[in-house]
Amino acid sequence: MKRAITSKNIYRQLLADLIGKDSYRGVTLTYSWLANQFGHFSLGFIPTFLFFLFLKKRMADTSAALWAASVISAIWLLFETFNFLGPLLLSKRGDVKKAYVFQPAWGNIAFDTVTDLLFFWFGAFTASLCCAPTNTALMIAIVLAIGMIYPAYYWYLTKMYLQTPAYPFQFRLSQWNTEKIPDTDVALVQRFLDNEVQGMHLFLFGPKRSGKTSLSVAIATELSIRHHAAVYTSAMKLYCMFFEQDEHATADTLWTWRRASILVIDDINPGHPIKEELISPERFLSFVDTFSTNDINRTVLKQTNVIWVLGDDDDARKLSERWKNMLHSIGVEKEKMLSLNLELAETPVC
Repeated sequence: MKRAITSKNIYRQLLADLIGKDSYRGVTLTYSWLANQFGHFSLGFIPTFLFFLFLKKRMADTSAALWAASVISAIWLLFETFNFLGPLLLSKRGDVKKAYVFQPAWGNIAFDTVTDLLFFWFGAFTASLCCAPTNTALMIAIVLAIGMIYPAYYWYLTKMYLQTPAYPFQFRLSQWNTEKIPDTDVALVQRFLDNEVQGMHLFLFGPKRSGKTSLSVAIATELSIRHHAAVYTSAMKLYCMFFEQDEHATADTLWTWRRASILVIDDINPGHPIKEELISPERFLSFVDTFSTNDINRTVLKQTNVIWVLGDDDDARKLSERWKNMLHSIGVEKEKMLSLNLELAETPVC
């Protein structure tokens, strides 16, 4: 299930990004994206203008303007090609330090690279038109402007999906480089990502610094980029949400936890070195049922894809089994429950 952000939502966000002072309200991801693309436009425009001033002393103005835009565009093409292919070729050579536990979404990165190039080139040929207008530069600028429409719409919309969940940090799955994870667990994460059925549950067990939170954020981030409505919350904060009425989302939040398709519940239990179980499955379920009208909380948890970030799992406490039994008691099929036990990482991760 996906929730579409409407054109009205996009307009309101765009209006908020363009009008107002970020010094007192903070900077959104959508605002940052707009500023970034203006920077790309400027990096095409300014060098083209300066190069034109150099070339105009050696050739006609119209020729100098076209050559300046073409050369600067070619330079940015070479730079972005190296910037994109460098990590890709390096990973294929098997460099241990650059190896990925989870492969980057190369198609998504390639699309981002093309988007950057369009803004570089548009800036270059806009400068060409300002320096010495030609029909050739005008046609190229028009084609580039048309070509920028969909990428601009896609990335701005994507940033809205990424900022609404209120993730604690920006983190993609390919950045998660903890090496102590078997291929079976990598496949399990990929299964959770690719499933098209609602109601899948992924349990992440492990001690402190094993990478539970960063992995949960990374997985949810990938789904947000695919335009799934996600919500990130701690267990304690979710307890308060259980008591809230199911109201329509505001313009600021766009959707509540009950209307999300992806829910990340962090800090359920801290794990080693804290051995005490702060939140038990039984206690969690008691809050789910408290002041729940028509079992709405149970229904939402049953129908939503959820990532549970828990503490250590061991044979004595049998946390995995107990949490799965709790979900099974509210109607979640056991084949929809996946469990991953992380080990302590050698390098600090969240």
